[in-house]
Amino acid sequence: MEIKKLKDSGKDKSNIARKNILRKSKEIKGIPIRGYDFDNGINYEEIIKSYSSTGAQASNLGKAIEIINEMIKENAFIFFGYTSSMVSSGLREIFRWLVKHKKINVIVTTAGGVEEDIIKCLGDFYLGDFRASGAELRKKGINRIGNIYAANNRYIEFEEFFQPLLKELYDEQKQTGKIISASEIVWKLGEKINDEKSICYWAWKNKIKIYCPAITDGALGDNIYFFKSKNPEFKIDITEDIVELNNSTIGLKKSGVILLGIGVIKHSILNANMFRNGADYAVYVNEAEEHNASDAGALPEEAISWGKILPKAKHVKVFGDATIIFPLIVASTFARQN
Repeated sequence: MEIKKLKDSGKDKSNIARKNILRKSKEIKGIPIRGYDFDNGINYEEIIKSYSSTGAQASNLGKAIEIINEMIKENAFIFFGYTSSMVSSGLREIFRWLVKHKKINVIVTTAGGVEEDIIKCLGDFYLGDFRASGAELRKKGINRIGNIYAANNRYIEFEEFFQPLLKELYDEQKQTGKIISASEIVWKLGEKINDEKSICYWAWKNKIKIYCPAITDGALGDNIYFFKSKNPEFKIDITEDIVELNNSTIGLKKSGVILLGIGVIKHSILNANMFRNGADYAVYVNEAEEHNASDAGALPEEAISWGKILPKAKHVKVFGDATIIFPLIVASTFARQN
């Protein structure tokens, strides 16, 4: 009798388990998950297209491409932000191409995003090793940016280039009383370097503003410190740029933001778009998480809550390394429209 009860009990549990596991679902409509089929040979354009249906971050990349293509089609005013390490890397050449061909309208970057563009006109950076000994590199005067080596000689050459420019700006300030803005300094750097490999050169040539809210950081800041120590009356107006940047968003028919990385570049562009009640399009590429409530890791939905992105805006965050992701984005968007 007890054996039969146990058997019956086992059957009941099995039936319950079966109902829970094999419960019927509604049929799903949408994009079937499929990757690229190499039986079709190697077609890089089709490989990138296949990301949209691959799932995970590949599909977010596909969505980013779709959103940027719509920005271009709708003639949106494009705010482009990137951090300094991206200019340290080979992304610099892609940024230069975008500015040369007037693909974007405004840039916000860090001090390193300006100075390293100029420094690379004076000499190359080289591929190094993430695991190199910091102590050994210090002995040799080599600065490490991830796995990129920047010899300290480049910064000495930058000082020799920048100090006379600061003196020229100071002399002008004494004569006219005009205090130069940070973005005007960036244009002056581009004009003086006079090198077509430079992002800043093409920004000056095409009158595309590069805003640098953290102008006193990095080697730019070091040189400003050295110069101001000897010339205490020298001034830079950082207030003019915030007025210009915020005003540039107001009255735009369509506003799009492309943000590579985090920090001041991300917040400055999004905050400026708050003055028009939010951007129409937003693409983020970074690896930051939002668990610590920082702006760095904040998703587009958080920006919507502040009015930095419109509630009905098309937006996506791609989690990943911009040095891998952004060349694919440009190849499928701006370069195709060229």
